[in-house]
Amino acid sequence: MASLPTRKTPRPDPAPDPVKQAERWFLSHGLTYFVPSVRASVREGLTPRRMLPTALVVLVVAGAAGYGAVLLDQESSIPAIIASSVGIGALSYAFTALHARGIVLWALGRTFGSLKLLVPMASRALPLLLVFVTFLFINAEVWQMTSALAPGLLWLTVLLLLSLAVMFLIVRLPEEVDRVDDAVDASFILRATRGTPLAAPAKALIDAGATPSSRATVRGYDRWNLILVLLVVQVGQVVLLAVAVFGFFLVFGALVMTEGVQESWTAQAGVDTLPFLPNASVELLKVSLFLAAFSGLYFTVSAVTDDTYRSQFFASVTEELERAVGMRAVYLTLRDSSEGQGLAGPSRSPST
Repeated sequence: MASLPTRKTPRPDPAPDPVKQAERWFLSHGLTYFVPSVRASVREGLTPRRMLPTALVVLVVAGAAGYGAVLLDQESSIPAIIASSVGIGALSYAFTALHARGIVLWALGRTFGSLKLLVPMASRALPLLLVFVTFLFINAEVWQMTSALAPGLLWLTVLLLLSLAVMFLIVRLPEEVDRVDDAVDASFILRATRGTPLAAPAKALIDAGATPSSRATVRGYDRWNLILVLLVVQVGQVVLLAVAVFGFFLVFGALVMTEGVQESWTAQAGVDTLPFLPNASVELLKVSLFLAAFSGLYFTVSAVTDDTYRSQFFASVTEELERAVGMRAVYLTLRDSSEGQGLAGPSRSPST
């Protein structure tokens, strides 16, 4: 009689790897540069061998676009066309070769997901700003200046104001990262990792006498990852507020600025009216766009330098920034500890 086949005892599922779980969490929360494999790819993407061919293609496309403007008798638009082409090319390269797509999309989702937080911020920032900027709006010299600008030059002016705002943020935002990573201790680590894949490992490390807080200083690509998240969130908030200013002046101007007043202030025989609003004109669009861009620069400076605005602008991302710093400290400690070596292979140096 044949013996019955023996049933194999099922093997228990292996314990989840906290290092791999953390890396998946980083990728899903816009912290792609925290993952060593992605960071290595970004480092490769910044080498001259990879960047120069793309830069040449972008320059050729920008030159062709500028030549097209010459053929269309739009020479005044050439600087704006070239600047826009170079900017689009740089963003495309950053989204692909530099893996910035996940960072930007997560930060934009965070911005638009917390629109309700913009209401109190706007109610505090907009009134005083509108009082100040309205005096520029009802100033004939501003209307004459903007109406005399060709569309290309006006767009170049908007790009210049946006670039100034971005450069100002790049200079000041590292201070926010330093402020957070300087405040890390054991209680910070436990609070930051609560509800994340590293909550249990963090508690186990601290109970065992380890000091993840010693790995809290954020450097290199990881630091730029956090700065980029803050930059996208800030620019998104500023753009939304600038759009609100643009809409206000567009409606306000259509109500109070008659065609006769616009002709007088622009020193033109007539204005190019638009069909969708009474008294709306191309000149009104130009002055509204210029003042909205100027207001965006004002918002940016106020959000970083004024303590009241600063606390409101950063309130929506402070918790995420602290969680990222705490998670990174525990993650690096696990990788460098004996347990982390067994789970994730040979120890690797932290990001540079």
